[in-house]
Amino acid sequence: MQATAKDTTELRLGSLEELEKLRGELRAAEDPDQTRIIVCHGTGCVANGSPGVTQALKDALAAAGEQVEVMPGIKTTGCHGFCSRGPLVIIKPKNIFYQQVKPADAEEIVQQTIVKGETVERLLYKLPQSGEAVETTEDIPFYAGQERVVLKNIGQIDPTKIDDAIRAGAYAGAAKALTTMEPQQVIDEVIKSGLRGRGGAGFPTGVKWNLAAKHQGGQKYVLCNADEGDPGAFMDRSVMEGDPHAVVEGMIIGGYAIGADTGYVYVRAEYPLAIKHLEKALADARALGLLGENILGSGFNFDIRINRGAGAFVCGEETALMRSVEGKVGEPVPRPPYPSDKGLFGKPSVLNNVETWANVSRILDRGADWFASLGTEKSKGTKVFALVGKVNNVGLVEVPMGIKLKDIVMTIGGGVPGSDRFKAVQTGGPSGGCLPWEDAELPVDFDSLIAAGSMMGSGGMIVMDDRDCMVDVAKYFLGFLEEESCGKCFPCRLGVPRLRETLNRFSKGEGTIEDIDDLYSMAEAIKAGSLCALGGTAPNAVLSTLRYFRDEYEAHILEHRCPAGVCKDLITYSIDPEACTGCHACFRACPQNAVSGEKKKPHTIDESLCIRCGMCLESCKFGAVQVQ
Repeated sequence: MQATAKDTTELRLGSLEELEKLRGELRAAEDPDQTRIIVCHGTGCVANGSPGVTQALKDALAAAGEQVEVMPGIKTTGCHGFCSRGPLVIIKPKNIFYQQVKPADAEEIVQQTIVKGETVERLLYKLPQSGEAVETTEDIPFYAGQERVVLKNIGQIDPTKIDDAIRAGAYAGAAKALTTMEPQQVIDEVIKSGLRGRGGAGFPTGVKWNLAAKHQGGQKYVLCNADEGDPGAFMDRSVMEGDPHAVVEGMIIGGYAIGADTGYVYVRAEYPLAIKHLEKALADARALGLLGENILGSGFNFDIRINRGAGAFVCGEETALMRSVEGKVGEPVPRPPYPSDKGLFGKPSVLNNVETWANVSRILDRGADWFASLGTEKSKGTKVFALVGKVNNVGLVEVPMGIKLKDIVMTIGGGVPGSDRFKAVQTGGPSGGCLPWEDAELPVDFDSLIAAGSMMGSGGMIVMDDRDCMVDVAKYFLGFLEEESCGKCFPCRLGVPRLRETLNRFSKGEGTIEDIDDLYSMAEAIKAGSLCALGGTAPNAVLSTLRYFRDEYEAHILEHRCPAGVCKDLITYSIDPEACTGCHACFRACPQNAVSGEKKKPHTIDESLCIRCGMCLESCKFGAVQVQ
């Protein structure tokens, strides 16, 4: 008898053989040629109404029941990554890709695609440059340019069903490690793979494990840093929402390797769907004997607890995170001793982030040589990025290390709206840096990014165009870090605000050219004297924008001009009478009643009333509003 989801709730697996038998039965029970409707239920698609789409599809299928020879199943999955096009609906097995689907589209999808086998062209993705419609997922550049390792199951499995995860290969790596390998062999395999931590620092994962494993006996811990706090970043959240078992499996392997029986996932409370799916995954894994005592009959005991964080950015730093788990104030502490010697509750501990743990499960399943074949000599594997900002295809992308920056933004990302190039790409979160178009050919890996004045970070990637002021960008990130600083060490507590105050003067046209030298001096002092990486990397936004966009700084200081038209004290708005049609849109949008003019006649702006909010510019469809 073939296993079903109901059956597995009553199973407890006692060996590797039993796990593989179950996997075989689950795969045999699935017909790969059966029509299936996949609806993305990632946070972005849910926010755009995907639950309503799912229900409408179910209703439409029920209404068309007699016309459908084989009633297709509907599967809800985690984030497919293409967040700017949601809600997304994929029709298997042809992988027909429908975007921005609404409940009202459900009946047409069922009648046209399910019943007649025809596509609904108006719902297909269109190439930004040509407008050409693309029918299938694999032909869309956003997906075609990716190499999915960590994200391979996301969008394919229902994250709330362990059957789906096991069918897709979950726990194969953990079973292999626990039943056929010694702990040191597991560590050696991870070292051989070349995996470096995906949380920001890029420290070799296997080396970190080895340091903790050398402490013989006694209590040890493994921890998962799921406190993703970079603005615009949602990589870890999507992995936890879409494939939580990959994280659980990686932590089981890590616990076995270093001799820990307890793991903690530290996840910010702002991620309720991720927490819900993690809790379900943990409960299902315990029920099947994949967590708890004597996992798969190996004699290894291990379990995982979830700790909710309050969203403090500094708790992404490993020592601060561990203090928070202990119930103390989340502040960094001096190192050494390092957590591998004295970490959580004073015991040897290993902390990796969500993406790192998910990579571990893949490495133990497919082998170190396979993983090391991806990427560059010193940056192995792939990296997940949250691609956001001024780019046509906003979403989650996974690419091989070493891919050119231009290929991520201009090909996978579909380019910059209204331009054939980007002005800057910010990587590494608020502690990272801004790279100019001249670095478009730069290989994206740990060492190349650092050499260029930025960093990998956890994977945030923000694209900017000519309407982004680099002084304002640096000021924004300094403001973020000032707000999130714990204040424990004075270089960070006092230095970061001084940097921001200097940039504030630039934004008002009040700076001097000597202030730039002061910025460099303060930045070096902050980097050298700060207690943790948050302070040590805080000046990166200033240093990188000075390095590549010094002319913009000088325009603010010497010419009292903001070339991007952003800094309010340095710009004025006016209306070109030749271009103005008198449509009245700017008149209605202005909150200060600064725009005047009769309908169908050129309008004007009263500068004495204008607060430079830009509402007139955004409302004008004719390019009549000018910024000087």
